[in-house]
Amino acid sequence: MTAKTADGKEIGKQSRHYHPQATNEKSSKMLYGAQVKTAYLRDTSIQPYRTKEETFEFVLPEGVRSAEVTVNLFYEISSPALIAEIHKVTRTVTLDR
Repeated sequence: MTAKTADGKEIGKQSRHYHPQATNEKSSKMLYGAQVKTAYLRDTSIQPYRTKEETFEFVLPEGVRSAEVTVNLFYEISSPALIAEIHKVTRTVTLDR
């Protein structure tokens, strides 16, 4: 999620990762590669055909009443370098009615 003012200045940026969290049961270290997972501890992934609602918060600078917010959903294929954009939404959010 990226938030920008009307003149293009970035005022907020957040990212979240969704995936099953697992361990190899030999240590308490979390593992994320499918090739080393032997036990799932909890599933924080995005499930198909199920709505997932999230809340993002950021502080607006003094005098700024609106921001253009862009949310990108990416699929990480096998490493952080190999990503594919699945969906992108851009909306203007304002404090004015």
